Amino acid sequence: MRIKNDRLTNCWDSLGRDEMRDLQGRRLHSFLTNHVVPFSEYYRKRFAEAEVDPHSIDSLEDLARLPFSSKRTLISEVDGTPLTRDFILVPDEKVLSKRPSTVLKAITRGRARVKSDFEKEYRPILMTSTTGRSAEPVPFLYSQYDLDNLEMTGRRLMEVCDSRKDFKHFNLFPFAPHLAFWQAHYAGLGYNTFTLSTGGGKVMGTDGNVRLLGKIKPNALIGMPTFIYHVLQVAVEEGHEVPDIRRIVLGGEKVPDGLRRKLKALCANLGSGNVEVMATYGFTEAKMAWPECPAGDLDEPTGYHLYPDLGIVEVVDPETGKVVGDGEPGEIVFTPLDSRGSVVLRYRTGDLISGGLVYEPCPGCGRVVPRLVGRISRVSDIRRLNIGKVKGTLVNFNELEHVLDDLDAVGTWQIELRKRNDDPLECDEIVVHVAPSRRGERDKLIESINRRFAAATEIHPNRIEFHDAEDLRRRHGVGKALKEEKVVDHRELKAAPDMTTATTTIKS
Repeated sequence: MRIKNDRLTNCWDSLGRDEMRDLQGRRLHSFLTNHVVPFSEYYRKRFAEAEVDPHSIDSLEDLARLPFSSKRTLISEVDGTPLTRDFILVPDEKVLSKRPSTVLKAITRGRARVKSDFEKEYRPILMTSTTGRSAEPVPFLYSQYDLDNLEMTGRRLMEVCDSRKDFKHFNLFPFAPHLAFWQAHYAGLGYNTFTLSTGGGKVMGTDGNVRLLGKIKPNALIGMPTFIYHVLQVAVEEGHEVPDIRRIVLGGEKVPDGLRRKLKALCANLGSGNVEVMATYGFTEAKMAWPECPAGDLDEPTGYHLYPDLGIVEVVDPETGKVVGDGEPGEIVFTPLDSRGSVVLRYRTGDLISGGLVYEPCPGCGRVVPRLVGRISRVSDIRRLNIGKVKGTLVNFNELEHVLDDLDAVGTWQIELRKRNDDPLECDEIVVHVAPSRRGERDKLIESINRRFAAATEIHPNRIEFHDAEDLRRRHGVGKALKEEKVVDHRELKAAPDMTTATTTIKS
């Protein structure tokens, strides 16, 4: 039986912590007993194997009794068959027909209406997929019920980002079966506002996006950080005037403080002042994205505002899996509370949040919701390199990205890992490709990059190569790649003569 008290959804951004957690516990109980365990083949087996009665799960503390899942879980196989299908909720008509709510609905509305409602709730009609940059792509299915939730989260995203109904929004995410595009698309529908989806660079190229930017003069840009930077950069180079940009909402990549400054500076050159640059955080398995609100005069971004009625976010110690305290760093773990289609519980994202999970009112907008604060980085972005005579040097590319983005003299950049002389038995090399943001001062820029590299990693790049902006756009794969290639690893590929044209990308 569904929870009749919908206070959690009606007051999603204003409940006190204790009441919110209590309502989340009740919704978790209902979700597991009415939807997940009865209709998910994977979790039906897992709960039975672990001898866990889903009816005994009724609080957030009980989450610790549930198994973790991860990308590896989703791509695992049994007898050569992927387990992906086992995570899809497939309703059992016998179970549904015995529920009092079903019987009552059939009496009052008729069997045809009951069947139609269940089809809208459970039948998969949309598929998105992970990008496949760090593992095999994983499909995730949505029912109409999920799309209604996607529209609701899109509306909330617009509200938290302080958009306006009369704004003209540009959705510059590429047309693709990925969450980012669809979340932005449904945000426009849910908020009932003008939203033009350009398809990113693959459909009309950078030039086509720049022409539309100059012609329609939007108020808000939504898209990948690197691509939006390139579009604004070209618009400045071509002398366009775009005076009405007020919001830039970014997703799909990390957004260092330096990049925010550079985007604001480009907007100022186009004639737009007082631009708020906000990041979002989302992933395929969550089926939603969470936004920052405008930081205004605050020194730091406000953190990602979560939707407690739709999911539970935990922050755990990546080594032990134990939940850490408020405001402590750790790995982000997600459990949905109201999903259909593909469902995973306690999903370990592999994303580390530096400032943890906090519950106090947001200093920017005043909303009382859990927030993830600080920098988000990937565990997989720590790479072991053989640099010179030092074997196995650990290099954290999360820090390197911030080093380069926070240098105002660096416009765009790419880090390339390769073998010295393309010899597989030689040492590793780090080559930094840079397009300066202004002319001259190359010697000072080389010195700054070397100094900040050494401070972050105790190593220096082997070479720093300078390029114009157009060359960096080609290196990034702007208009071709789904995510621009900021860090590329050519080490293994250079060792294989028949693969010299391929590129392996480290997820950034």
